[in-house]
Amino acid sequence: MELNDIVFEFIGTDHYDLTPITDGLINTTYLLEDKNQGKKFILQKINNHVFKQPEVIVNNHLMINGILRSNNYQLQIIEPIPSLTHKLLVEDANGQPWRMLSFIENSTTFLTTPSLQTAFEAAKAFSYFLSTINTEKLPAIEDGIPNFLNFEKRVADYKNSVKNADPHLIENAKVEIELTNHLLSLPDLWIEMEKNSRIPKRIIHADVKISNILFDHNHQPLAVIDLDTMMISTLLYDFGTMIQSYTNMTKEDDGSARKNFNPEMYKVVKEGFLFYLKDKLTPKESENLDYAAQVAIYIQELRFLTDYLNGSVYYSTKYPEHNLDRTKNQLELLKGLREYLGCK
Repeated sequence: MELNDIVFEFIGTDHYDLTPITDGLINTTYLLEDKNQGKKFILQKINNHVFKQPEVIVNNHLMINGILRSNNYQLQIIEPIPSLTHKLLVEDANGQPWRMLSFIENSTTFLTTPSLQTAFEAAKAFSYFLSTINTEKLPAIEDGIPNFLNFEKRVADYKNSVKNADPHLIENAKVEIELTNHLLSLPDLWIEMEKNSRIPKRIIHADVKISNILFDHNHQPLAVIDLDTMMISTLLYDFGTMIQSYTNMTKEDDGSARKNFNPEMYKVVKEGFLFYLKDKLTPKESENLDYAAQVAIYIQELRFLTDYLNGSVYYSTKYPEHNLDRTKNQLELLKGLREYLGCK
């Protein structure tokens, strides 16, 4: 089944425009304009090497949308759009699943945070989203990516990648491997708190980067998007990845970046995150926010480095050292954060 056949399955016409959206790391995404209806949609091929059960992420999306609507959520909601045969997933000839989502007109996204005020509004929007979906009872959300937040496994995968990597990759990344090994115990407290249930289970977004907020022309949030990684875990991860995304003053693949951590951004993001969640967090969650920020950046760096050493089989890359540049960028970001927090 060709791309044109996939489009026809959803909109029933050859009269359309298709524009690639290239800022995603996992899925293949297009802006689809149906010329007959005068409507725009998001058309996306789900990477089923990453999301091995794509029906899980579709079901999670529907469940989360239901929770949002039932709690009078005031931001816009991205809706899955069924095909003309009422399917939410359509497979192509290679068994790759495709889906269509609603599109919000006159919206924009940012890859890096343009201002302190925009960062605050984005963090506040995620705070509102997370506060709304975390009611008293946890729904039957399944992990779209099993072991996504299994930090013990992340560390073990990294160690295996070092052991089995091509020697020239080890040589290229020797500085980054040394820096990574120096902080290898950083996630230990997190792992211990989760194992011993010292931090509560919540519904989390798990990918709260700035590009997963749609803004209007005044930089006011319109919608939280990309619910593929929704899961039950700890809100500490969402705060940490928010810091990992928002405080970086450079693109995350800028391997030459120096002093890319923005401390003022850290302050406003924390303020925005706590806007709706402050009274919902336990003391243990609140006291570990700064620690969570360090761990989230470290784990992201670890994942980039692991993928580089494995031959770049997970993240989309544009050149051979792409994941190594991402690794360097995250290490510099972590260095700046730890200096700001006074860590030794």
